[in-house]
Amino acid sequence: MTTALAMKEEVKAILARPYTRELIKNEDGTWFARVVEFAGCMTEGNTSEEAIESLDDAMVAWVEVHLEDGDPIPPPLTSDQYSGKFLMRVPKTLHRELARRADLEGVSLNQYALVALSRCVGAC
Repeated sequence: MTTALAMKEEVKAILARPYTRELIKNEDGTWFARVVEFAGCMTEGNTSEEAIESLDDAMVAWVEVHLEDGDPIPPPLTSDQYSGKFLMRVPKTLHRELARRADLEGVSLNQYALVALSRCVGAC
């Protein structure tokens, strides 16, 4: 059985890892915060500082519950988990339109698609 001190040290060690925090301003001016790797670990605050502080508390509680229940703690996401390449099949008509627009811009299809995807992700 894990003692309270051992549990506290284990939680501290887990939270020292580089987990991905996301902070988003809501339309009403409040802030939403979550840990990407911890499903359901999220909170809100009236200020960004309040949301981050609340997220720190939520992370501790999330990890404690998962340890107590014997659930696995996911590892932090790291850039080396991704190669920077992926294959995507698209309809021929979309392929043609993307290639046409890339040609009009004077860039490669790959570069055009990269910019288009980046814009979409930034707008979401």
